[in-house]
Amino acid sequence: MYVCLCHGITDSAIKKAVVDGGVGNMRQLRETLGVGSQCGKCVKMAQQIIDDTIIDESLFKEVC
Repeated sequence: MYVCLCHGITDSAIKKAVVDGGVGNMRQLRETLGVGSQCGKCVKMAQQIIDDTIIDESLFKEVC
């Protein structure tokens, strides 16, 4: 699903930036993908995706 319409960024792209690129906060995401740098309507959802992805990844690492 599209999260940032201004830049055409999807939730999958944000998850990939977190997992593969080490993005851990909105500042890093803004620098990497430009999310939240235009109108800002996507910031809340983008932050939630970052948080959920970090939690999911940490749980996965504990299990493995």
